[in-house]
This record gives sequence, structure tokens and C-alpha cells, in this order.
Amino acid sequence: MPGGALAEVSATTDVERIEAPITWKAYFMCAFAAFGGIYFGYDSGYINGVKSMPYFIHQQTGLSYPPPGASDDEKAYFALESWRDSLITSILSAGTFFGAIIAGDLADFIGRRLTIISGCTVFMIGVILQTASTGLGLIVAGRLIAGFGVGFVSAIIILYMSECSPRKIRGAIVSGYQFAITIGLLLASCVDYATQDRTDTGSYRIPIAVQMLWALILGIGIAFLPDSPRYFVKRGKLDKAAAVLSRLRSQPIDSDFVQHELAEIVANHEYELQVVPQGTYWSSWANCFKGSLWKPSSNLRRTILGTSMQMMQQWTGVNFIFYFGTSFFTQLGTISNPFFISLITTLVNVCSTPISFWTIERFGRRPLLIWGALGMLICEFLVAIMGTADGGNPATVKAEISFICIYIFFFASTWGPGAWVVIGEVFPLPIRSRGVALSTASNWLWNCIITVITPYLVGKDKGNLGAKVFFLWGALCTACFVYAYLLVPETKGLSLEQVDKMLEETNPRNSSRWVPHTTFAAELGLTEKGTLAPEIVEDVERKGSVV
Repeated sequence: MPGGALAEVSATTDVERIEAPITWKAYFMCAFAAFGGIYFGYDSGYINGVKSMPYFIHQQTGLSYPPPGASDDEKAYFALESWRDSLITSILSAGTFFGAIIAGDLADFIGRRLTIISGCTVFMIGVILQTASTGLGLIVAGRLIAGFGVGFVSAIIILYMSECSPRKIRGAIVSGYQFAITIGLLLASCVDYATQDRTDTGSYRIPIAVQMLWALILGIGIAFLPDSPRYFVKRGKLDKAAAVLSRLRSQPIDSDFVQHELAEIVANHEYELQVVPQGTYWSSWANCFKGSLWKPSSNLRRTILGTSMQMMQQWTGVNFIFYFGTSFFTQLGTISNPFFISLITTLVNVCSTPISFWTIERFGRRPLLIWGALGMLICEFLVAIMGTADGGNPATVKAEISFICIYIFFFASTWGPGAWVVIGEVFPLPIRSRGVALSTASNWLWNCIITVITPYLVGKDKGNLGAKVFFLWGALCTACFVYAYLLVPETKGLSLEQVDKMLEETNPRNSSRWVPHTTFAAELGLTEKGTLAPEIVEDVERKGSVV
């Protein structure tokens, strides 16, 4: 048989015994993988400050520095043109879109762990090019290449953590990824703040070069962690899957806990292969879009859920603050230090995210997304109304900033982590890597679209909407609220295999009341000795495939 053949796998009919008790080792191993969020967040955040640095603007545009005592109009003129701002910001997202798609294949070809390491390597090549840049061409090329690396990591880190984390803390662990993103954004703001007044290339080269440290830490650290047990089941290497589960759960390889969890993963995989049989490479991608649009458990419906979830996360408008916040605060005209205000908004983001570690497991994914969207849309409409009615009043501007911070609190504690948690849970194993890749690619596609159009909406030389842009974000957050209520299922406390069963038996609005009542191993067949039927084990080992 291909891979390492197992003579038998002990199974259970008890839905509570399909996973070992949680250990600190499981916490540590999965939490370290979340470190990938730091360089994702840092790379997304550093450009916000760099684009507003006087030396960088002078170098890119050739404009003379504003003289002392310059008027507000002169200061506003000293900025990147909208097209240049849009290109520099959005090109990263273009790279990450394609990187995430490619990662969906690589994760099945070479494994989750090696795909992450490959992403770190590609990312560092892009950082080197950006650091060496003195003009537009090289920084754009470097951000494009770095984007491929970020795409690899942002897609597969979620997949890796979801497949390795214990079910009772999976939401908290994956939320740690979003927390790491916020740490990266904060670090970027701090470094930008420290170098903003330099009058040499160090003003932008230092923030860019620091990124290599995060990639080195993640790439070297992840090399010492095991690959996903579900990856080995997909490849038909059940002996390696059992060994990884033993290491992740701190249990002997022949313990009932390890055997029962392995049996459930194997049985679920066999069941999914019966529903949607394997085929060629192209058919494996086509499988993501098979099934009825009206059936919550169909692959098509899950793919739409994952991709639209990430689209909605971008529609919240939060990246307007983190990509263009410094420029926006400068345009308000009454703020003496826009860099400092951007640092405050980033700090709010960091401090708010850990709340989700508890709430996402206490209240669930669905309530957080519904109430989070409601809180955000209220804040956004208030900012838009105040800015439109009395935007020139310093007191009004302070109130706007306050509600922007509250809005960021709602995002950071709900939609920030929640969207990533859900996409790691809703896909069946045969299409999971590609489903998560497509969902992450959707995030970056909409990230790219928003970063392309935003300078034209708020740029002084274009739309010049100012605070009115928050009417747009508020309207889109209203769509997020309706979407979460109608389409997002509750997956709290369920194994990835139980999520499959839940989607088959209920709808999103009733999903929080669903409880597991059987195991896949019991449904597919147990022997009199209480082991998984040998023909199931043999079939999964025989069908082990990269597609």
C-alpha cells in the first residue's frame, strides 16, 4: 500500500471521545504558527507611513520640500499622486492574490509546512528588492514578489492551524493569527514613527528591511513543527498522520484518543471522496464548485461562503484606516501629528483583538459577526455625518477620531479574527487547501480593489470625499450585517469533521442548536473489535493523492 500501511485503527461511536484533552504543547505549537500574522500585518502596515514620509515623497515625485510656514494647500500638494499612491499600495495585494491561489496547490503537493517555508523565502527576495529601491520600478517589483510570499503564508497558516488545533480552542488559536496581524501593524507604525523625519534613504529602507526578521523567525521556527495530520491522511500516509497526532496531542501513538481521532478523520475523508470522487488535477479545482447553491453542505455553497466572507471582511473598510489613515488624518487639517493618530488607531486594534480569544469560544462565531457588523456600521455612519456636517471644527474632528477608534474596536474583536476562523472550518478535506486558498485570494482581490480605488475617492486631486467616504463603508457594513445573519453557520466546539455533518443536517440560522449525535466512523462501519472497517483504511491509503 502507498504510504505507511496501518493494520487497524481503533474507532468509537462516542462523539465526545474523538479528540484528546487539550495540552500546553498543543497551545504552543499552534500559537507559534500564528506568528505568520506578524509579517503579514507588518508588510500591510509599513507602507501607510512610508508613503507620507517627506524624503520618500521627494524621492518618488521630485517635488521640493514645503518651506517653513507653508500653507495648508502647499502641504497638501506635497504628496504622492493618486495613481502612484494606488500602484505602490495595491501591487502587494495583486501578488498575494496569485500567491494564495498557487499555495492551494503547493499545500497538497509538498505539504502545509514546506509551503509556509517557501512563502518566507519568496517574501525575503521581495523585501531585498524593496530595500534596494531608489525609484518606483524596484519598489513595485519588490512588493509584487513579496506579495506572492505573503499569499503563500496567509492562506496556508490558517489551513495549518485549523487542521492541527484542538476543536475546543480552535477559534481562539486562529484568532491569535489576527492578533499577530495587529502586532505587525503596530510594529510597522512604531518603526515608521521612529524614522519619519530622517532625510536619507534610511527613512524608508529601515521599515522595509525589518520585515526580513519576521520571515526568518517564522520560516526557521515552523521547520521544527510537524506537518498537518490531515495532510498525511489526504496523501494516504496514515502512519505519519498517527505519529503527528501523537505529537500534537501528547499521547502515545496507540492510545485510544489518537486512534479515535485518526479514525474519524479517515472515515470523514472516505465519506467525502464517495460524495465527490477524485479525478484529474483540473477536476480537483472544479470540485470546489460542485453541488447545489441552495444546499449548505455543497462544495459550491462552502466556496461561496469562504470567498464572500473574506470579501465582506474587506468591505468593512478597516484597511482604509491602516493603509490610508495617515493621509486621511492629514487631510482633516486640524491634526498636528497624523503619524501619532495612526499609531493610536493601531494600538486600539492590538488591544481589542485578544478579547476575541474568549468571546469566540464563549459566544461563538455567528453572534460575533452579527453584532460586530452592527457596531461598525453605526460608528461609520456617525463619522460620515459628523465630518460632512461640521468637518472643520477641531472638536468634531476629535469626535470623529473617537468613533473611528470604537469602530476599530468592533472590527478587531469580531470580524478581524472571525472571518479567518470560519474559512478554516467550513471546507471538507478533499478541497480544504484549495477552498482556503480561494477564500484568502478573495480577501486579497478585494484588498487590491479597495487600495486601487480609495486614492481616487479621497485624493485631493480626485474625488476628495474626505469623511463622506464613511457613508460607503457604513453601507457596506450594513451588507455585512445582513450577510452574517442569513449565511454564516455556527461552528463553535465542533471538530472539522463534525462541521461537515452539521452543514448537512441544518441551516445557518439554526446551526447553533445542532449537536453531534454520531461519528463518521460509526456510519461507515466498525468491526466487532471496535476498529474502523479495514476496507476503509485500505481505500484511503490507496487513494492517497495530491489532488
